Amino acid sequence: MTARTISRPRVDLRRLPLRHLVLAAVLPLILLALLGTALLVRGTGSATAIGTLAPSFSLTTLDGSPIHLADLRGRPVIVNFWASWCVPCIEEFPVLRDAAARHADDGLVIVGIVYRDRTEAARQFMASNGATWTAAMDPDERVAEAYEVVGPPETFFIGRDGTIVARHFGQFTATSLEAKIAAIMGGEESQR
Repeated sequence: MTARTISRPRVDLRRLPLRHLVLAAVLPLILLALLGTALLVRGTGSATAIGTLAPSFSLTTLDGSPIHLADLRGRPVIVNFWASWCVPCIEEFPVLRDAAARHADDGLVIVGIVYRDRTEAARQFMASNGATWTAAMDPDERVAEAYEVVGPPETFFIGRDGTIVARHFGQFTATSLEAKIAAIMGGEESQR
């Protein structure tokens, strides 16, 4: 038996009609533009747009205590969606830990909401990384859905009046985190 090779027909681009070539070049650009527009619209007309009241939630913390966003009104709040398996979350964790320590006397509250992770993995991660803030499970992802979370890490900065002041997709730096914390501290930060 002899092996037969199957040759693919070659496409001669010079023979394709110009409209096919233009379509092949323009279609990816159109799709990118539509995706970008969808993301912009989602951020401005959504329940989590800057200036809107943050969606309320009631969850159970990793230590079994209840946490209600409504109870935190009057304080600056960071809501950080994270997971122990998320590499950018792991890398931003020390930055968040340092900010929590630096602003502990300023009334800053950080609530970590565990996104698509196991409770025990989240507990171990928090303990081994010296986290001092509250972390809560979102088992049915109702809170992640209400906040329109795309994936971790995703962070919301909520002012004392309960409105969303800033939203950060992906890993933040110490500088970007401090700028957003200053925005939610409001008048008290400028007095210190």
